[in-house]
Amino acid sequence: MNQLDLIKKLLPGLAPLIIFVLADSLWGTEVGLLVAIGFGLVEVAISLFKKQKPDKFILFDVGLLVAMGVISIVLENDLFFKLKPGVIGIIFCVLLGISAYGKQNLMMAMSGRYMKGIDINPWQQYEFTRSIKALFWIFSLHTLLVFHSAVFMSKEAWVMISGPGFYVLFGVYFVFELYNKRIKQKKYSQEEWVPIVEEQGKVIGKMPRSIAHNGSKILHSVVHMHVFNDQGALYLQKRPAHKLIQPNKWDTAVGGHVAAGESIELSLQREAQEEIGLQNFSVKPFKQYVWESEVERELVLGFITVTKEQLKPDGDEVEEGKFWKIEEIEKQLGKEVFTPNFEYEFKFLQDYLKK
Repeated sequence: MNQLDLIKKLLPGLAPLIIFVLADSLWGTEVGLLVAIGFGLVEVAISLFKKQKPDKFILFDVGLLVAMGVISIVLENDLFFKLKPGVIGIIFCVLLGISAYGKQNLMMAMSGRYMKGIDINPWQQYEFTRSIKALFWIFSLHTLLVFHSAVFMSKEAWVMISGPGFYVLFGVYFVFELYNKRIKQKKYSQEEWVPIVEEQGKVIGKMPRSIAHNGSKILHSVVHMHVFNDQGALYLQKRPAHKLIQPNKWDTAVGGHVAAGESIELSLQREAQEEIGLQNFSVKPFKQYVWESEVERELVLGFITVTKEQLKPDGDEVEEGKFWKIEEIEKQLGKEVFTPNFEYEFKFLQDYLKK
């Protein structure tokens, strides 16, 4: 399910308020209020029938309608009538703003009653939040235009801005999203996809690799393999200068992303052969932990192996590689020689070797 589908699923949650706006413009405030409250009460009855208790969000919607309706009737005048779309816009902006930039995604919480049994993975949540941010700015712009037109412009201009103006803004956004979606789908079809995982390692979805590295901080799995020789020296690879993350620094012998649908064993074999030409080996599980950098969040699956083979680092993947004595590594810690991830993991490796 993509973000546009999620938005469609969420629209019923605000149906009473939307119906009020439409009915108000057609038949006036009193009739519009009765129609919208009636619709809300039907939703309450349906929720009572299905859940044996009223839905809190529906009650909130109906209560908001009653409050707005009473104020509208008591203070009915031309200016207040013209400001009503702006007041409604402010309410939407608050809901969208809290959901997009706050700690609690209210829109996602409200969607729970409309998407029972539908699992939304972190990538879909990320894309949905991105859409909420865009909608927040669309509503904010439209609300400012409504207030400006209500106070400083003619009634005809206000009618155009408060009604068709919103649909024009939303229509432009919707068309842009459709176009953007097609462009992304074409791009994603040419990318490597990686599994989305929970901290315990359970796979709950997949996403393009570029999403994993764009600051979304969606947890995905990677494999690290520490390669020792029979003298106890540890093989390290030097990252090429063209790498976006930690170029020109020494790092774990083998490291890479697990591909979507790929087993951990196959991922280790593929990465070991690609990076250092190692084919025949057996591994022992070493450490599993979550590593977070400025651009990504990884579930690191660490392994150890011992080999007598001559290692052949790949020129594209690895600038150079060599065996280091443990004492040599310890002397260079904290001197910007190694990647921060390797230094963090090396502490666990030291404890492991002592045991």
